[in-house]
Amino acid sequence: MRHEPVFRVKALYQRNDPIVLGSPPVKPPSGKVYTQAILRSAALEEDLENAGVPDVKSVWCHEAGSARMFVVISLRQRYAGHARQASAIALQSRTIAYLSRWVMVVDDDINPMDLKEVIWAMSTRSNPEKDVDILRQTWSGPLDPLISPEDKKRREYFSSKAIIDACRPFPWRNEFPEVCESSPALKEQVLSKWRQSLEHDK
Repeated sequence: MRHEPVFRVKALYQRNDPIVLGSPPVKPPSGKVYTQAILRSAALEEDLENAGVPDVKSVWCHEAGSARMFVVISLRQRYAGHARQASAIALQSRTIAYLSRWVMVVDDDINPMDLKEVIWAMSTRSNPEKDVDILRQTWSGPLDPLISPEDKKRREYFSSKAIIDACRPFPWRNEFPEVCESSPALKEQVLSKWRQSLEHDK
């Protein structure tokens, strides 16, 4: 049986000084990283849901970590070990197992996209002695800048991954100090009062 070709090539052209289009993997910020951050965050949230991890509010694979190496998961703690479960599953998920480095889990009052909130949660809710775990000899690859030249020659692409539990301690989470902050209404009242002055200063 004879099949007709899908397309016919009539000519090939070459430029000696081509215009190369694309988005190279450069130091953030870059367009490629922003796109990957959105897609990978959505995929990781789906991985967690499919693995049965409940009450994950949002996930963000940060641009600063090349949308892969620094991930923040926001969840509502439902049981002891919930935060560690989410982080361990995330680090071994199909979405970020390769080349991932840091996963931080925060409570659902923290916006994982806002690095100021994330660092504040880490500073006030995690005890380094108790709340940082390390996974060793995990999956990496030749693109990892921390793989030594000797290990690359031997094709030994291992790395470690860190879990940071920046959630309120589960056993006494209801007794944890309340967040001291202005209400959204008060913030808006102050901003509306001084907005014209702030815009003038710019």
